[in-house]
Amino acid sequence: MQKRASTARTPRHAVILCHPAETSFNAAVAARYCETAEANGHEVVLRDLYRIGFDPVLKPSERPTAPDFHMAADVAAEIEAIGSADIFVLIYPLWFGTPPAMLKGYVERVLGSGFSHDSVRQRARHPMLTGKRLLSFTSSGIAKPWLQEQGAWMSLRNVFDMYLARAFSMHDPDHVHFGSIVPGLKKRFVDEYLFQVETEARRICADLALAARREAPGQAGRTEE
Repeated sequence: MQKRASTARTPRHAVILCHPAETSFNAAVAARYCETAEANGHEVVLRDLYRIGFDPVLKPSERPTAPDFHMAADVAAEIEAIGSADIFVLIYPLWFGTPPAMLKGYVERVLGSGFSHDSVRQRARHPMLTGKRLLSFTSSGIAKPWLQEQGAWMSLRNVFDMYLARAFSMHDPDHVHFGSIVPGLKKRFVDEYLFQVETEARRICADLALAARREAPGQAGRTEE
């Protein structure tokens, strides 16, 4: 009996970081996630929106229903960079209970490029996102229970997780939140939170690797005479 060689492709992660401070807790989360995915043999593309100077302002011609719709060069470059990813990982802080404006602009200009309200209503297949996974890591200066009491947490989950997943035909919109992230946070807490990031990244890597093996024409472990 001879094992048939596996032709499983390498899973790819698109990590989208949105925080103005280069040494922020969010940046550390992104770094730990990327390091873990790469250590598991996966490909990672990191888009640090503030560092690349992403322009979040939607132009009139970029509206999906505009008669002269066309994709701007910077949007085309972003889609080229992240288009083949299996999972899209959003990492950002909560400001006044909502994501930063730059991330909202990334959703409008890049993830939603050319995808109209009719496409969402008719549940059309998204050319880049259909069938892909969505994972978010967020932080806030106040504790998660307070966000829950104010209704902010459920609103965020409904509008920025569940709705985006449904609108773009994505699946498994997981969300990991870290509360009480404030200046002077003790290192032992930071280390504990980053270990949670690493654990989640390992779980995702295992899921994606299994899915890739299942999709492969020659699955590992199959035998033939």
